[in-house]
Amino acid sequence: MPRRQKSKLQASEKRRQARGEAQGESVQATAAVEEESTSSSSSQSEDTTQSLPQAGSSSTSQRRRRAQATTITSTAVSCTRSDESSNSQDEDRASPGEGSYYTESAGEDPLTGKPSLLEQFLLYKYKMKQPILKEDMLKIVGPNYQDRFPEILKKASERIEIVFAVDLEEIDSTRQSYDLISKLKLPNNGRVRAGRGLPKTGLLMNILGMIFMKGNCAAEEDIWKFLGKMRIYPGRKHFIYGEPRKLITKDLVRLQYLEYRQVANSDPPRYEFLWGPKAQAETSKMKVLDFLAKVNDRIPGAFPSYCKEALQDQEDEVQVRAMVRASTIAKVIVPSRAMTQNIFPPLVKSVLCYPPDEKI
Repeated sequence: MPRRQKSKLQASEKRRQARGEAQGESVQATAAVEEESTSSSSSQSEDTTQSLPQAGSSSTSQRRRRAQATTITSTAVSCTRSDESSNSQDEDRASPGEGSYYTESAGEDPLTGKPSLLEQFLLYKYKMKQPILKEDMLKIVGPNYQDRFPEILKKASERIEIVFAVDLEEIDSTRQSYDLISKLKLPNNGRVRAGRGLPKTGLLMNILGMIFMKGNCAAEEDIWKFLGKMRIYPGRKHFIYGEPRKLITKDLVRLQYLEYRQVANSDPPRYEFLWGPKAQAETSKMKVLDFLAKVNDRIPGAFPSYCKEALQDQEDEVQVRAMVRASTIAKVIVPSRAMTQNIFPPLVKSVLCYPPDEKI
């Protein structure tokens, strides 16, 4: 067998293995939220071991979301092997065609196959820090489906959003250029560290959601139990997130998106997570709930207890901002007496000086 043909067969076998591993990774955020929270909708007992209520009222909805997560995670495998190797020479030589493991089946609905192809292209461009041009996306979709391009693009961007928490936004209307933008202002557009790679925003949004649902303070063991259902384990390198313990307890804490502290009077010491100041400034409970609801193919109103708390938090924040704004305006419009006197000093009555009478 020629060496080149043998090499191609070996590469094909490696791709099949990667797809098999991706099936295990397909749990992702959707399954983790679903399995963590099968009973919270029937009980409002403030039990901190519960998460969101079961996401789908039907098994069909759950299977669809799991299938989408499988496709996207398979795409991630094809786009990156690890954060450590993201600057390798092989990647620099790679092309979207070489990085694509997905192929359409005969007779497949274009709204199933085309979004998957477009997902791979979008993630590849994000990883390589290259602009996403509409003309290139139209080539991926193909001339026969360009009339359905808006629909296909919407599906592709939504499916990327539920895993990676990034939004497809137009950045240059003249060139019709787009980019995937992180929902949080993490360094390097969601990558946390310099270099190429896929965003970490989705992981952070899930952790923030878990903290919210645990009463705004989550024990470390609960966080790792939750992440374990996404096949993310401390000390074990993940193909997207690298070593997760360092990312979560060091990097995201240093960036002030998470607070990691020891539980008071715990012996042996135990630790817990809270929202950090950057998370509080850049997002809200309602935005996080909206993200988790979207992952579960629901609306935030489907989770009334959490929605009520998020709305109350949002209302309180609006009132505080209004009070601060009113106070600032009052200080500008009604200056203090001291300030008035400094600006307009009181008039000093002039003293007339007359020359003394002179004798002639």
